[in-house]
Amino acid sequence: MFLIKTPSQTIMQVAIILTHDHRLLSAAAVLDVFETANRFYTEDGLDQPFTLSLLHQSNHAASAYDKHLRRPVEAGSYYDLILVPSFKHDGIGEAINANLAWIPWLQNQYAEGAAVASFCTGAFLLAAAGLLDNKPATTHINAEAAFARLFPLVQLQAEAVVTEKDRVYTSGGATNTFHLLMLLLEVYCSKEVAVRAAKVFSIDLDRNRQTYFGTFAPAHDHGDALVKQTQDQIKKHFSKANTIEEIIIDVPASRRNLVRRFKLVTGITPIEYLQKTRIEAAKQLLEQSRHSILEVMLESGYNDLKTFRSLFKKTVGMTPKMYRDKFSGQMV
Repeated sequence: MFLIKTPSQTIMQVAIILTHDHRLLSAAAVLDVFETANRFYTEDGLDQPFTLSLLHQSNHAASAYDKHLRRPVEAGSYYDLILVPSFKHDGIGEAINANLAWIPWLQNQYAEGAAVASFCTGAFLLAAAGLLDNKPATTHINAEAAFARLFPLVQLQAEAVVTEKDRVYTSGGATNTFHLLMLLLEVYCSKEVAVRAAKVFSIDLDRNRQTYFGTFAPAHDHGDALVKQTQDQIKKHFSKANTIEEIIIDVPASRRNLVRRFKLVTGITPIEYLQKTRIEAAKQLLEQSRHSILEVMLESGYNDLKTFRSLFKKTVGMTPKMYRDKFSGQMV
């Protein structure tokens, strides 16, 4: 028998909220991990630590979960821990609008002492509720720009796998969900339970960055013609121009006005955008070609190997060689 330390309270009331447009895989992962933890306790002859409730709004039946206990949100019911699954990546803004009814409920639950955790793009709903203001947060790495633009009061840590402050937890994209779930098991059960679950789900507990999973794919359909012209110029000339000034020289706006509008629309400055474009080009070359690191550097717009390696590691979280070894599938 694997001896498990009992949690600090007898049974925790855990709510998984079934938002409109949530990702089924995200909610399923949360259910699986907490049900597995409950099973550990049963196997060891102990009372289960978690009571799980799947909550939905009255106009949202959430029929995908017919085999699990589901209930509509009710006034006067309070929970110890509330879990917010990720949204589908398309139409985050529409997803928030479709889930506005959850916001006062989340605010009230948190005010009454509940801990709240979001997974991947579920952080958008917590941020819309104001629960992440002046707190660290992470989300899917590819949603970084949209999140920063919509919620400037949040201390976005896009590279982070997990964040936590004042009973509010967030996690990055996809499999980072499991890293937050392991942390929650450690907090509310014990380190032993978290390690045991990590072994069941094959989770590497030492991951501390998610940047190397990201893809820089900025939106171009934002409606600002000046910013789009700048984006097009950067895409066309990033590998040949030495400075951002060379690239934007033909854009009909002052440098100050352009930077202001560009950052308002994209969430970053033109210089940062240029660097991300170059690093993304380097990543694709490392994944898809047999070019040497020197050739990759030159084709992505850099001319100093030391600088390139430093910027790549700072942006991606690993060296160019490590990135190629991890993602190219080639022996070079």
